[in-house]
Amino acid sequence: MARELTHQEQLLGNKVVYQIYVRSFCDSNGDGVGDLAGITSKLDYLAELGVDCVWITPFFVSPQNDNGYDVADYRAIDPLFGTMADFEELACEASRRGMELMLDMVFNHTSTEHEWFQRALSGDPTYLAYYKFVDAAPGATAADPGEPPTNWESKFGGNAWEYVPSLNKWYLHLFDVSQADLNWDNPAVRAELADVLRFWRGKGVNAFRFDVVNLISKPDTWENDAEGDGRRFYSDGPHIHEFLQELVREGGIDGLLTVGEMSSTSLESCIGYTNPTHHELAMAFNFHHLKVDYQDGDKWALARPNIAALRDLFVTWQEQMTAGGGWNSLFWSNHDQPRPNSRFGDTERFWFESSTLLPTCTHLMRGTPYIYQGEELGQTIMDFASIDQYRDVESLNYYRILQERGHAAEEAFAIVRARSRDDGRYPMAWDGSPAAGFTSGEPWIGLPANHERINVATEKDDEGSVLAYFMRLIRLRKAEAVIQAGDVRFVDAGNDCVIAYERTLDDTRLLVQCNFSGEEVPALPTDGGELLVGNYAQPAANVLGPWEARAHIWR
Repeated sequence: MARELTHQEQLLGNKVVYQIYVRSFCDSNGDGVGDLAGITSKLDYLAELGVDCVWITPFFVSPQNDNGYDVADYRAIDPLFGTMADFEELACEASRRGMELMLDMVFNHTSTEHEWFQRALSGDPTYLAYYKFVDAAPGATAADPGEPPTNWESKFGGNAWEYVPSLNKWYLHLFDVSQADLNWDNPAVRAELADVLRFWRGKGVNAFRFDVVNLISKPDTWENDAEGDGRRFYSDGPHIHEFLQELVREGGIDGLLTVGEMSSTSLESCIGYTNPTHHELAMAFNFHHLKVDYQDGDKWALARPNIAALRDLFVTWQEQMTAGGGWNSLFWSNHDQPRPNSRFGDTERFWFESSTLLPTCTHLMRGTPYIYQGEELGQTIMDFASIDQYRDVESLNYYRILQERGHAAEEAFAIVRARSRDDGRYPMAWDGSPAAGFTSGEPWIGLPANHERINVATEKDDEGSVLAYFMRLIRLRKAEAVIQAGDVRFVDAGNDCVIAYERTLDDTRLLVQCNFSGEEVPALPTDGGELLVGNYAQPAANVLGPWEARAHIWR
């Protein structure tokens, strides 16, 4: 007798989400910056690709110090990206094609240009209570403010506190100094943010992504971190689950397609966030698997990817999230990550194989796959030659910080080139023209030279392209119940470079094998199985080729 699928599996198991970095997707007016009307113009492409939901990075009013993740007005469109009428047309046209829009809500902090923060700076006690302000010592001055409340480090470098002389107070900013952390302990703040969700629900939005949402609950007392940078005090904080439950309830989003970005989180917390009986979020992003090439856990210290550690993380998160009733987001790439094919593969010698190995590995897992714009084309990291070509505030900060730590300028640049968020932020390549069909003007950031061959126009009619391979994976998820809802169990392939797992549902079994190396390795036996998908035209029976991925099915 066939197992009945759970509501969670029915809602999420056959969905595929596509992420758009709005300023880099498509520019409709020639100013060099992508916009909402540009997205509307490409909806047919997304519909043909087969995605169900389109996640758009923030397009709200912002000074753009962190490319829109510093919001100055949650209810207004930044003129850089268009108008409210443009958004309403986009929402209508997406709905007409059966796609949902996922808005990116930055609720841990606001821009210091937000009206709330500006009123706090004026000394208004109501709005001082909207943020995490702490009194400085008596007699503190701009020249000598004394010690900050804690030694916590900002995610973008430097101390996480900024002194305001006119108030004789410090405010917390876990990110850029222009991104002040909100005080979620204040019920008025929580009510404001729930109202923001209701506003966009009124515009027809049915999906939401919450930026670094597991950082919103800060500790009740301020304490120095003698062991690290402070993150252990504010990640998955003391009131996080009650805050999320209230936001979901009051914002009217229970049961919708929602995802939380979870920074430095734990497995137990993510089960709590995503188990549907808790009424928090539908799924969660965790980033542990994207740190396996961090030397000693340091993003800015390069190391070769540890594939054995990557496998262990997939085992833990896939099998235990399933056992705990949680739900995974499946991804390699987003606007904060270097292009994964360059990072985990060999795009010089095995570009196609590296670009298709990674989605084969994760798209067939249990969870909801995410595709980041250009990933489906095999876009690679940037080939910038100078730090002046970068735009990302984090990259520019760390180019300086790395040199302060003793690296030569050339070493610091090599690290930034491998790790920069701008590696994933350059424009989508629509064709091989100088501006890649992205704009009729000058792009806000440069393009790699290989966009002349890695682009939509080149790949769309090529059945052997990376784009065609992604489309096949999407169709398989929608067609095969074992991919949508099957149990997952990892298999020892006898090689640290191979990640292999089984999915099972009723009498159907799927075996996935992925070789994360440039060498041939033994393959697991597949006698009697049907080759469902693979990135080699003629796979050898007993051997996996360099960067080869394949999946067999038994029915």
